[in-house]
Amino acid sequence: MADDAQHEHEFEAAGDSGASATYPLQCSALRKGGFVVMKGRPCKVIDMSTSKTGKHGHAKVNYTGTDIFNGRKYEDMSPSTHNVDVPNVSRDEFVLIDVAEDFLSLMTETGEMKEDVKIPEGELGDKLKEEFADGKELLVTILKAMGIEAAISYKEAPKGNQ
Repeated sequence: MADDAQHEHEFEAAGDSGASATYPLQCSALRKGGFVVMKGRPCKVIDMSTSKTGKHGHAKVNYTGTDIFNGRKYEDMSPSTHNVDVPNVSRDEFVLIDVAEDFLSLMTETGEMKEDVKIPEGELGDKLKEEFADGKELLVTILKAMGIEAAISYKEAPKGNQ
């Protein structure tokens, strides 16, 4: 009989739900406004076209997308029958509790604190800090994809929401 010690394994919890960061999708099923991974970054498809090639060739899909976090533009081409990676994108709203240095202190619906999201750069971040300093209660929208999180917008919380 085989030694049982070789079959005993200990697994450490990674602190992850186990959900994949991406899933495969046939290139021809991509749509304008959908998401796709381009050059290793999660992007939103802003333009696409299909070109039919010669007698025995495959149709190719040309698509252009913008990075959902930094706005950089990417272009790619793939045969329509091949699979491309599509990022799992989630959008959540959190109550803004505090603005400390470069980070936002947010509270989830369950009352847990989240303090690892950076203040957005530029005008959005400046306006958010200014309105929070004026004493307004704000809801911040966080976009999450492929392990990256960023505050993309905010709005004033509805009155009497407690």
